[in-house]
Amino acid sequence: MAETTQIQPDKIRAFLATDYRLGHTAQDIVLTIGQRSDRLAVLFAAKGVNCGAFLTAYNPRGALQPEAANQLAHAQLATQLEQLGQEVIAGSGSEKGTDWAAEESYFALGLALAPAKAMGTHFDQDAIVWAGADAVPQLILLR
Repeated sequence: MAETTQIQPDKIRAFLATDYRLGHTAQDIVLTIGQRSDRLAVLFAAKGVNCGAFLTAYNPRGALQPEAANQLAHAQLATQLEQLGQEVIAGSGSEKGTDWAAEESYFALGLALAPAKAMGTHFDQDAIVWAGADAVPQLILLR
């Protein structure tokens, strides 16, 4: 995480408490910031990659948007990931016990940190989640 940031501490706390879910089935992989995911490591090995990024285009800078705006941004994110040739897994991020609705997201397999940060910045996000070869999800603050 960045040492200095414009992001409010309560928002960072929410990011850290969020479940980052890859998939929409009973076999979902749920990522927790700072905790190694053995299932993610197995997925990396099976797909022949050593990293991945959890990205959303919903609610830029944490400002609630109409559902239509979020869906449009989500579709644009999908198009950009497709243009990069990224294999993705649809997912969602949500914090249990809050009224904040789950945000549709993608986990981009093999997306390196620099392009992942650029994608998050392009969609005006406060942060992304990225995991390297150690399969430990990291919160990467973008502002």
